[in-house]
Amino acid sequence: MMPTSLQILILSGLLVGAGVALLAARLVPAQPDLVNALDRLAPSSRVRRALDADPTPTDLSGRIGVRAMRLLPAGVWGPVPLRELRLLRRPVAVFYGQKVLYALAALAIVPVLGWLVSLSLPVPWPITAAAGLVGAIVMWFAPNYDVRVEAKAARADFTRSLGSYVDLVALERNGGAGARQALENAAQIGDSWVFQRLREELGRSRWSGQAPWDALASLADELGLPDLADLADIMRLSGEEGAQVYATLRARSTSLRSAVLAIETTKANEANERIAIPGNLLAMIFIAIMLGPAIFRLFFPT
Repeated sequence: MMPTSLQILILSGLLVGAGVALLAARLVPAQPDLVNALDRLAPSSRVRRALDADPTPTDLSGRIGVRAMRLLPAGVWGPVPLRELRLLRRPVAVFYGQKVLYALAALAIVPVLGWLVSLSLPVPWPITAAAGLVGAIVMWFAPNYDVRVEAKAARADFTRSLGSYVDLVALERNGGAGARQALENAAQIGDSWVFQRLREELGRSRWSGQAPWDALASLADELGLPDLADLADIMRLSGEEGAQVYATLRARSTSLRSAVLAIETTKANEANERIAIPGNLLAMIFIAIMLGPAIFRLFFPT
């Protein structure tokens, strides 16, 4: 079906309107978030962000995100999961670039699918355009969901590794090591990203003259890790008041393992329930096939 002159005029008007809207958005003055601005000026977070952030993104999503941050106003992006991004060590520019790429992909794929459907069924072009816009809006928020899912898995991994780390710290303290030495020696044993993150944080606290438990508490607050905050509180009692914390650390590691075991048990039960669903559906289909002819003859006798 060839487009009519009216459809061409409407499409041209939409393109011109989109261009004018983009120019107007470019001229809108930026409205920075005061909380984020003050947080960036804080000395404790400035060092960490300078080390964790990638100032010159080299991948496609990062470059697109940097350009989009300059062109689009701050209110367009919606809520940004900063804690999750810091936990995953993913720059904000990469997150913004993924949102733009996902939306553009939806705008490109949905019209193509509409055109393929129109080869066999008549589909009005307004429906295709509306479906493309809806798909772009949905895909715009898809990176938020992906980041939260990945961060949830990362926090579970952190809790699992933290149980082993607390045990190692308890053994170091039982062997006569000081609070800082116990934390640093225990962090040197593991090779996972959790132990690497702890090593980096403890190293920064040593060079900056900050107490290690304060550094761990700051990291726990920044990334949303309450279990790490509990460890920092326990080690603060040991370092500042000289309390014996071996039994407390062992009890804390036991509770972490119990929590992880409970979560894994719940996941296993949910998986078993999902596995049983296809079998139940097949059984119901088999019963319907066996009883269908008899029920049909009962209500519709020949």
